[in-house]
Amino acid sequence: MILVTGAGGQLGQCFRKLSADFPEMSFIFAGSGELDIADHAAVKRMFKHHSIRWCINCAAYTAVDKAESEPEQAKRINVTGVKNLARACAAAGIPLIHFSTDYVYHSNQNRPFTEDDAFSPKGVYARTKLQGERAALNTHPFGLMVIRTSWVYSEFGHNFVKTMLRLGAERPVLNVVFDQIGTPTYAPDLALAVLQIIDKVQCAEIPVEHLTGVWHYSNEGVASWYDFAQAIFEIRNMPCRVFPIETEDYPTPAQRPPFSVLNKLKIKTQLGVEIPHWRESLIRCLKALEV
Repeated sequence: MILVTGAGGQLGQCFRKLSADFPEMSFIFAGSGELDIADHAAVKRMFKHHSIRWCINCAAYTAVDKAESEPEQAKRINVTGVKNLARACAAAGIPLIHFSTDYVYHSNQNRPFTEDDAFSPKGVYARTKLQGERAALNTHPFGLMVIRTSWVYSEFGHNFVKTMLRLGAERPVLNVVFDQIGTPTYAPDLALAVLQIIDKVQCAEIPVEHLTGVWHYSNEGVASWYDFAQAIFEIRNMPCRVFPIETEDYPTPAQRPPFSVLNKLKIKTQLGVEIPHWRESLIRCLKALEV
């Protein structure tokens, strides 16, 4: 039985949709209404009443700017909640797969970040995500897989792609920052990679202990938010014009990393994960949104 927490979020919904392609696996999908991961007693009850063999934590406080005015709520979910899951998984002797963020790296480095690069989180969201990683690693040091990802989008929930489609239909011109560089991640690609990894473990192709530690996953390639927006309108053949602006021209409560391209060599070579280019995945997402 695989417990997927945060099942109402965009990544959680991707796991739910993909579960039909893995009939040999059974799932429990728990949204915030079914399981508050920050409630230690509720987490204990969930593990007591179900025969859970894997936990995939998609629950997170991801409102980056709002976190600046709600630090305790962000900490409650991103730190306390993650620690509760790690404690329950450690007690049950099962793996926990947890998702973190490129925001933990915030520097002027201009080469793709590896899992061992130095941290420099700026803002409440970034700090709580890093604190959650550390709390979980300290609690469950031999069974925690942390996957840092970036710029997540899908056909579910609120995200950059859906915002651009909405604004592009309403306005003839948009200004989008060009000096923040990273890589978009199509959430179904990430969810599929995780389920394939679990399948490899269950088929004895990979020892489960090899999953422990920090890994990177985003789609291949590099883009700015400006490039990403241009691609969305180009693929959709929308007439909206996009103009590049600097970050300082679009101030936000929380700082964004200027460069957060992730090096995925580790997950590709050690776990055999194949990763599509971001533009290829964007085309698939836009087609899915047309249905």
